[in-house]
Amino acid sequence: MSTDTLFRPFALKGLTLPNRIVMAPMTRSFSPAGQPGANVAEYYRKRAAGGVGLIITEGTAVERTGAANDPNVPHFFGSALDGWGDVVSAVHGESGLIAPQLWHVGALPNRRNPKDEEAESPAGLYMPGKSNGRAMSDGDVADAIAAFARAAADAKRLGFDAVELHGAHGYLIDQFFWGATNTRSDRWGGDTLPLRARFAVELLKAVRAAVGPDYPVIIRLSQWKQQDFAFRLAPTPDELAAWLGPLAAAGADMFHCSQRRFWEPEFPEIDGAEGLNFAGWAKKLTGVPTITVGSVGLSGEFIAGMGGESSQPASLDGLLARLERDEFDLVAVGRALIVDPDWALKVQGGRFGELTDYSTQSLMSLV
Repeated sequence: MSTDTLFRPFALKGLTLPNRIVMAPMTRSFSPAGQPGANVAEYYRKRAAGGVGLIITEGTAVERTGAANDPNVPHFFGSALDGWGDVVSAVHGESGLIAPQLWHVGALPNRRNPKDEEAESPAGLYMPGKSNGRAMSDGDVADAIAAFARAAADAKRLGFDAVELHGAHGYLIDQFFWGATNTRSDRWGGDTLPLRARFAVELLKAVRAAVGPDYPVIIRLSQWKQQDFAFRLAPTPDELAAWLGPLAAAGADMFHCSQRRFWEPEFPEIDGAEGLNFAGWAKKLTGVPTITVGSVGLSGEFIAGMGGESSQPASLDGLLARLERDEFDLVAVGRALIVDPDWALKVQGGRFGELTDYSTQSLMSLV
C-alpha cells in the first residue's frame, strides 16, 4: 500500500504534527544519576531530523521517592531540567516536536536504587500477593499528584510541545486501576474500575490546571501488565467506556493505547478477528483521538524482543489499512526507531530495503 496516509498532518489542540508517526517512549537508561546529557539530546535530535512527527521521551521520574527503578533513568525535576532544556532546543532546531513522558514505577521492586528510597503504591503490592514498600497515605497521594502537576508545568515552561502521563504497564497510575494492587477501602480504592480510576482523574485535573486549557495532555494506558500479560482491566466495551470517559472529562486530550501487537482485536467476540484494536475501540467509545502502538514495522513482538528475540522489518500494509479508515489517529514506533533514526524518512521514500533489523544488542548504545 501507499504510505501517504502516514504522512498526513494531524492537529491536536493547536499543535500541528507534520505526519502520523510518533516515537514511542522507550526506557534507555543513559542518564547517570538521573541527569540527561548531550548524548540524550543528540539521540532525540536525530529522530527529529529523521522525520518523526512527535517524539515522546523515555519515561522520566517525577519528584517522588522511588519514582524510578533504575539510577540511570532520567529525572524530570531539579538539575535534570537543564538537560531537558537542551533536549528541547536540539529537537526544535530540527523543527521537531517533543513531549516528555512523566513516570512513577510505584511498587515495582527498585533494587538498583539507594536503600533509603522506599517504594510507594496504593497498597504496597506490585502484583497479586507480592508486596514491596508501603501503602501511600492520603498525604502521599496528594504529594504524588502535585509532583506530576509540577513536572507538567516544568515541561510547558521548558518549551515541550505536549506532555504524556505513563498510566500503563503496571506502574503507579496503573496500580491504582488494577484491583489486585489497589485493595484500598478509602476514596482511592473501590470495587469497580471507575472508582479505582479516581487517582488518575484527580491527577489529570491537577495537570490540566498546571498547564492550562490549550496545552496537549496525553495519557498512556494498557489492558495488560508486565506482571500479567493476559490481564484485561476492561473486558467489555461498556467497562472500557466507563474507564476512559472520566479520564477524558478530567483533561486527557489523547489516549496512547498500548498493546503488545497492534493488529490484535480488542473485542473479537464482537467484531471478529479483524476488529478494532484497543486504540480503535477507545476512539469509537469516547471520540478522543488515539495513538496505537505495539510491534509496529517489525516481525516480532516487543516483549520477546526485550527478552532476546531478534526482529526484521515487516510489512506496514495492515497498519496502513487501519489508519486509512481512521481507526486511530497516530502510530507509535518503538524498536524500529531505536535502531534507525531515519526510519520515517526511509518509509516515506519507499526505501524499505534500507530498514534495519532489531536485536537486544541495539539497547547497549544510543544510536
